[in-house]
Amino acid sequence: MPGDPGFGIYVHWPFCLSKCPYCDFNSHVRESVDHARWRKALLRELDHYAALTPGREVTSIFFGGGTPSLMAPETVAAVIGRVGRNWRLSPGAEITLEANPTSAEADKFAAFSEAGVGRLSLGVQSLNDEALRFLGRQHSAAEARGAIDLARRHFPRFSFDLIYARPGHSPDEWESELTQALAEGADHLSLYQLTIEKNTVFHGAWRRGELTIPEDDQAGALFDLTQEIMEDVGLPAYEVSNHARPGQESRHNMTYWRYGDYVGVGPGAHGRITLNGRKESRTGAGGCKLATRQHRAPEAWLAAVESGGHATRGETKIGIDQRLEEMVMMGLRLKEGIPRDAFLRETGREPEQLFDAARSQALIDGGFLTLTDGRLAATHRGRTRLDAVLAHLLT
Repeated sequence: MPGDPGFGIYVHWPFCLSKCPYCDFNSHVRESVDHARWRKALLRELDHYAALTPGREVTSIFFGGGTPSLMAPETVAAVIGRVGRNWRLSPGAEITLEANPTSAEADKFAAFSEAGVGRLSLGVQSLNDEALRFLGRQHSAAEARGAIDLARRHFPRFSFDLIYARPGHSPDEWESELTQALAEGADHLSLYQLTIEKNTVFHGAWRRGELTIPEDDQAGALFDLTQEIMEDVGLPAYEVSNHARPGQESRHNMTYWRYGDYVGVGPGAHGRITLNGRKESRTGAGGCKLATRQHRAPEAWLAAVESGGHATRGETKIGIDQRLEEMVMMGLRLKEGIPRDAFLRETGREPEQLFDAARSQALIDGGFLTLTDGRLAATHRGRTRLDAVLAHLLT
């Protein structure tokens, strides 16, 4: 229906063959995994959340990680089947699986397709072998191109990621690499600037002075070049780091950015679910919204699910003020912004009633935000300075 952000299911597979030096995701390396045991636990946790959200129509399923392409295809098929039995699965539901381009994982692409996956998201990260070694990736540029070719053959939709603004990364080098990527014919590309995250190998190297990334003005120039190139070829940015031809946007991620509900299962997974039977007394906005969080450690998660049916470590009611903050932080990443009906759905109030008038008007006058017919959106200038815009707006 118009304005419906959708209802998604996120499934976290926490295992990787190795830990990339830039990655701060909940991923772990294990010598062996009992796939049958993990399959049963994922299905059981899905059952738990289905009982809390009966009657919902699932618009997307996303297998993330970690490295979900290390999952057994039988597990993927079982999860999709259980989602369909526990909820109503939309006829046009988007089912995405993240994959690495190593040959061992690419050999399973046909089986994932047969299991019901219709969209593959490939963690290519670079089409340059030297850059791949720097990023700690296990595949070569040739393997990446081979995996893209297999994805094109086996899946109706595919996307891949690239990381730019690496140390010494020049505009000419990035333009050449991006041109190569565009030649692969994907209708969706996720293009991320390298960031130094705490508790990563790169963070330690950066603190010791062994790693230098581009200064803000250099990174900004690479960002602007990216926008120019992608606009010219018909894949504009619909979100800060995501580019797609119209109609090829990631529908699952759009549910996040539009502040829709989603169930998160698996170690460390987060969720946002509305319990429609309970009302917010203060505003009259929709049902009680909960933030859920699962145990991060794989073994602790598995033991908790097997003993109690789920591994929920945190379940917190989200108040109206927090709803507004979360919705704005997510929604202003989108080029489309946040419509009036979303503000009404989550807070029961018009956007003009929710922000300090002087602060919001200053951002509008400065060319960082627009507010038209109740739709709040960040301009291109605003999206390049989004952290500062959010801090000013939400203070």
